[in-house]
Amino acid sequence: MRNKPICFIAARGGSKGVPGKNLKKIGGSSLIAHTIKKALKSKIFSHVIVSTEDNRIARIAKQSGAEVPFMRPKYLATDNASTMDVILHAIKKLEAMDYKFDIIVNLDVTVPFLRIKDMKGAIELVNRKKCDGVFAVYKQHLNPYYNIVEKNSEGFLKIVKPLKKRPRSRQSSPVVYQMNGLHVFRKNSVAKSKRLDSSKILPYEIPIESGLMIDTNFEFQIAKNMFKILNTE
Repeated sequence: MRNKPICFIAARGGSKGVPGKNLKKIGGSSLIAHTIKKALKSKIFSHVIVSTEDNRIARIAKQSGAEVPFMRPKYLATDNASTMDVILHAIKKLEAMDYKFDIIVNLDVTVPFLRIKDMKGAIELVNRKKCDGVFAVYKQHLNPYYNIVEKNSEGFLKIVKPLKKRPRSRQSSPVVYQMNGLHVFRKNSVAKSKRLDSSKILPYEIPIESGLMIDTNFEFQIAKNMFKILNTE
């Protein structure tokens, strides 16, 4: 019998883009509480695990119904620590504690509008296909073939991914996708490769509004207004 997936939520205390973002409130609840409650409501997971170095986050996570079976080391809660480092640490700790799982679903606290049906769909896809994992994505209108630029060595602007013949419009440019905060991995694959960007990652397309990621205060204000609209319609 296949083990149920576990939900993994990484939530450190420090944040540069939006200070204290994991505990910022939308609609009366913190972002981390929203994420935990949605994961529990889905009934998909055997466990909802939070990894943090912050005692306040750990307390609120437990109050919201998540498990905090270990505290994250301080060195994995810095700007230099990668998501992959944090996930690998969690896998090692959970296996040592005899947690049984084949699939790990990484949910980002800063994507509060992810739908339960998309969590289920991404998990079904990784179980159905020969792949290392599945990332939720949405089509991105900002396009490196058409309207995303960078500076050249002289300080002038240039298209990031120039083609031999420049597209006449954004719509005729190659389609690109924005990743967000839903990543589904096979535990053994990620433990072996030790990479998030494996060549065998499949996309699971979601609506742009579901994938809104809060990385700035501007996006936090957008999310607050979206929450008001979605809960008053």
